[in-house]
Amino acid sequence: QVQLLESGGGSVQTGESLRLSCVASGSVFFMNSMGWYRQAPGQQRELVAIWRRDTSPRYAESVRGRFTVSRGSAQYSVYLQMNSLTPEDTAVYYCTLDDAGHASWGRGTQVTVSP
Repeated sequence: QVQLLESGGGSVQTGESLRLSCVASGSVFFMNSMGWYRQAPGQQRELVAIWRRDTSPRYAESVRGRFTVSRGSAQYSVYLQMNSLTPEDTAVYYCTLDDAGHASWGRGTQVTVSP
């Protein structure tokens, strides 16, 4: 079973930056992708950015050019560098890992951006 642990959330002001980290532990058979979704209050969970094996990362249009997803130094880890944050980015950010077609999720980390 794979466990995901997110860190790096917090409260910032408009225009500032944050970097989220996610590290997986447990037994991973074959990682197809790893990345981030988010869920704002009253909204559905949505894709933010995903690192994908053998192809380019996928980004939501709302974050393209501001956010960057990258592999971490640990074997199963990923970062999300978030620049030029706005209040619309306020949400709980969830890490996810696709292990041979099975998705695991972290518990989430809160990001709050004030005007």
